[in-house]
Amino acid sequence: MLKFFRKIRQQLVREKKIRNYLIYAIGEIILVVIGILIALAINNAQQKRVLAQKEQIYLKGLYSEFETSREKLQELITVNEQNYEGAKRLLEFTANQDLLPSEAQFSKLLYQSFNFDIAFNPNNSLLNEMISSGSLKDISNTALRIQLTNWVATLDDITRQEEDLGNQRQKVLDMFRNDDYSIRTIYEYANVDQQKRSLIEANNLSNLNLLRSVAFENNMFMFYLTSLSTEASHYDPLMKNLDTILELIEIELKE
Repeated sequence: MLKFFRKIRQQLVREKKIRNYLIYAIGEIILVVIGILIALAINNAQQKRVLAQKEQIYLKGLYSEFETSREKLQELITVNEQNYEGAKRLLEFTANQDLLPSEAQFSKLLYQSFNFDIAFNPNNSLLNEMISSGSLKDISNTALRIQLTNWVATLDDITRQEEDLGNQRQKVLDMFRNDDYSIRTIYEYANVDQQKRSLIEANNLSNLNLLRSVAFENNMFMFYLTSLSTEASHYDPLMKNLDTILELIEIELKE
């Protein structure tokens, strides 16, 4: 093909048909440009297909991660609610000294409220990899990309709140680190599993005097308020963010 065009060009030069030669040369340039544009269009289309396939892989992975994170958060909200409901019951006893619980009731409430620490551990492996590699830009949905970026900053805020809650929890537990009260009594009356019970021998040291302690009430009150704040101001908004992210990903996957 190139030889054919070369022969035509040489013939036009020999015949000194300059006008025809120029028209031909311009036409040849246009053909070359069109060929380049077609090649670029094909290459761009291939790149878009590759990016679209890559984005779908990312979206599926992110959807799985955030679904798991949502389940974890829901479980954590349930535990936190159990904690502050138990703390509320204990505060009711400190406010009414005429209706003190039995040792068993008190121990079960303490075990219910303070046996489980609160810490959200989301599945962020893929998201962190995407952020570190710069692949977050491959997410075409701007709203989703912003949500994913804000998610990391939100988690930092959640961590600080959980640290505060952990500190309040520890202040209550520290009240048992002396000779006046007994963690063993709590485990004995809280009906922990048999394996733990085998390590515990009953003692006669009662913890009920804690309900007459102003320090205990103050620490309990701070723990209760911090637990409520953790749910209302942090976990509930975080759950809404999770739902929004999952909805946006689901839309992109359907498209």
